[in-house]
Amino acid sequence: MLKKRKLGRGVAVVGAGMSRFGMFKDMDSKDLFVEAFREMLLSVDKGVDPNEIEALYLGNFSNDFFMHQAHWAPIISDLIGVTPKPATRTEGACASSALSFREGVFAIASGFYDMVLVGGVEEMSKCSTAEVAEGLALATVPYEGKVGFTFPGVFGVIGTSYFAKYGASREHLMNVTIKSHNNAPLNPKAQIPYSVRDLMNAKIERIKQKGRPLPQWKDEKDFLRDPSANPVVAWPMNLYDCCPISDGASCMLLVAEDIAKNFTDKPLYVAGIGQGSGRGFHAAKSLTSFEATINAAEEAYGMSGLKPEDIQFAEVHDCFSIAEIIHTEDLGFFKPGEGYKAVEEGLTRLDGPKPINTSGGLKSKGHPVGATGTSQLFEVWKQLRNEAGKRQVPNKNLRFGAAHNLGGTGGTCTFTILERR
Repeated sequence: MLKKRKLGRGVAVVGAGMSRFGMFKDMDSKDLFVEAFREMLLSVDKGVDPNEIEALYLGNFSNDFFMHQAHWAPIISDLIGVTPKPATRTEGACASSALSFREGVFAIASGFYDMVLVGGVEEMSKCSTAEVAEGLALATVPYEGKVGFTFPGVFGVIGTSYFAKYGASREHLMNVTIKSHNNAPLNPKAQIPYSVRDLMNAKIERIKQKGRPLPQWKDEKDFLRDPSANPVVAWPMNLYDCCPISDGASCMLLVAEDIAKNFTDKPLYVAGIGQGSGRGFHAAKSLTSFEATINAAEEAYGMSGLKPEDIQFAEVHDCFSIAEIIHTEDLGFFKPGEGYKAVEEGLTRLDGPKPINTSGGLKSKGHPVGATGTSQLFEVWKQLRNEAGKRQVPNKNLRFGAAHNLGGTGGTCTFTILERR
């Protein structure tokens, strides 16, 4: 039984910003972070003087590999005028900026700072697909990487194991893909703002323009079943089961709870925060569950006093479609082996009782790995403040939302619960 941990003092989020996610030939990491930072400043309802920021915690996984430039925290600090205040880079693979958020929370809860900026950035699109795969594979356990595992292969193994254990199939993965792509067009920041039907119709139009025989796709699942439209990457992961290569940045402004109302009448409060670590495949207890997620969730639930059923919506780390299903089970939203059924029954839709990945998720919103953690919390911020526009969860009494962020092959996981009071 985990100890029920508490913060030394309360921490609130009073501002948040996010760049567009995508592949940008004419923008670099600095441009993207400035875009997010400016939006964050404008989001602080009563205004904020950037000179009051006392420290920066910046998540970045591997710009030193992707862009041949390291030491990003002071680079960004200099860019936005925070120098000579402390600037610290956090690295936890795809969970890098969730760790920056966590460190910022602890810095304020300790009483050392009253206001910190947290966020993340990643620039991946200037590399080839093979180079990106190589860079991301640096987050695998060493023996996994040496035998050729890249992340589609890792989650292919996980998907195959889940199918064998619980009787799910590729048809159930398609439900996740279709749901995520239905949410993405409602998100102006999303990299792929198209439904699967949109993508299918665009493909038909291109085939028609080339004068080729038209495919006989009756619906989205027919399209996703066709290997010419949706080729296998690492079975059972097909192209539309995988998140894209992305550039992007996100950030949030954290302050001590007792001064939060100086900046906004609608602050969000850190209700629970947890982190876990996990073993590689050689020592994992299960290939259909992530022990890091279970530990992180137990910490966050214990701190908040909440249960899984109290979380009204969540962003979870859907780098691949199977990942979303497994994470919702590990977080306690659904019983083991029931996650795929919940998607099939519409429970995780935007208008369902447990909306998951209202942003479109990593799958469609995009996944610039260093920026992903705080971008998930940005979505929670938008939803709890009733500012999510067309993708707003249709529940006028939202109080609790959460973000789950996974790094590597399950080696790092965070789970953060935000509260609107």
